[in-house]
Amino acid sequence: MDRQPKLTNFAQAYADAWSTRDPEKVALFYAKAASITVNGGPPTPIAEIACGFMQGFPDMVVTFDRLEATPNGTEFHWTFTGTNTGPGGTGNKVRISGYELWKIDNDGLITESQGHFDADDYERQLKGK
Repeated sequence: MDRQPKLTNFAQAYADAWSTRDPEKVALFYAKAASITVNGGPPTPIAEIACGFMQGFPDMVVTFDRLEATPNGTEFHWTFTGTNTGPGGTGNKVRISGYELWKIDNDGLITESQGHFDADDYERQLKGK
């Protein structure tokens, strides 16, 4: 059975959850003990990562760009846009693209996610340089 349509629907719903700005809705896509690493950082609970971005970018939108099957898992490619108007924000607009490398369990939930994006470009946009 082809899992691709189901996985595509999952990916779209996941992006939509990020755009609700409710970290608990994002966490529903993860298995209980799952975490995410961002750009090689330490494993962190997904709700914590989501909350940080959602507070910093109250108008944030995450769009689902595409999925790619790889030998190491499924790559969820995304684009993030938002204005950094949260507490201590710069007021600058940010638009970055990246991907998460997912491992999915038999229940269809993410057990591990490795997030990747250009941190230098993000910082440049955040600081408005």
